[in-house]
Amino acid sequence: MFRYPLGGMLSWVLQYLTGFIKLGYDVYFVEKYGYPNSCYNPVREIMSNDCSYGIRIVSKLLENHGLSGKWCFMDIKGNYYGLSKREIDNLFKNSDLFIDMGTHGAWMKEACDTKLTLLLDGEPGYTQIKMMHNINNGDPLPQYDLYYTTGYNIGQKANPTPTAGLSWNHIFHPVDMQLFTNYMYKPNFKFTTIMNWTSHDPINYNGKTYGQKNIEFRKIAQLPTRVEAELELAISGKKIPIDWLKKYGWQIRKGKEVTRTFDTFRNYIARSSGEFSICKNIFVEQQTGWFSDKSAAYLASSKPVILQDTGFSQHLPCGEGLFAFTNLEEAVQALERVCSDYEKHSKQALEIAHEYLSTDRVLKKFISEIGI
Repeated sequence: MFRYPLGGMLSWVLQYLTGFIKLGYDVYFVEKYGYPNSCYNPVREIMSNDCSYGIRIVSKLLENHGLSGKWCFMDIKGNYYGLSKREIDNLFKNSDLFIDMGTHGAWMKEACDTKLTLLLDGEPGYTQIKMMHNINNGDPLPQYDLYYTTGYNIGQKANPTPTAGLSWNHIFHPVDMQLFTNYMYKPNFKFTTIMNWTSHDPINYNGKTYGQKNIEFRKIAQLPTRVEAELELAISGKKIPIDWLKKYGWQIRKGKEVTRTFDTFRNYIARSSGEFSICKNIFVEQQTGWFSDKSAAYLASSKPVILQDTGFSQHLPCGEGLFAFTNLEEAVQALERVCSDYEKHSKQALEIAHEYLSTDRVLKKFISEIGI
């Protein structure tokens, strides 16, 4: 949050924080600098060691959602902002649970006295393959008491994703229904998404290379020429083929503009008719069962979602309000169905969010499973 304080990242973490608070838990958020020049300033559009922008933005956001005085950021020089080092050390010693949402062991020294430590994997397939690379290189992995992944198919018999010898439990990214405005909106039937063309480098496993959304986009590039609905990409990343996308009729927005803050992220979704999106190549090829936290936010805003299938269709109801497609023809059919009865699909989108993805449902199940 502090290092990359854009709306999508802020929303992803915030859902867990507010969700746990509403269940009655005493929640704290901690973060470290990560690596040199890991702090992004979206106003100046630079990476540096200076996280003052993120600290200013995120501390206010956390304060507005019940976390005033319950956060800490440690910079590259070892300076603590928010809670002090002494307070953080005591906090870890007295906590029932430490959830690592992707720091890959950065806080494990402090967490050694915490009752339970848990790794929460938000990049299924990618995380496990990186673990296998570390194991094969003889590099030790951080050890946790519990392992959770947003890839609902990880560890299933037919799934090709390695487990790195670990037992993986499963969780959907939760969505706090109260944080999103749920009303129908369909002018011109504009379907949008917020995406990175390439968010990290390709990764190899067993002789196969897995890529990002740029790989999968080729499969549906012609979609705007096949449907009457408008299709818009709020897109970030390197080497984006803007002219090629516009040639097929894709409308383009700068991703970092619509996600400048949590509010701009939330408002962009609210002004959309729904979401149409492809997924990362590794999620699709490995059929991890991953479902987007951003798509959950669309559903919670009464926006129908048409999302490339990663295997999530085995675990979430699809066909009304939520559609999983595997090719161009299925994408065309899903868009046509939503536009033909928008009110029905809008209502069903909200129902799916409430029944399957709300923080009440997801985090209650999560807490029950780990026994807190």
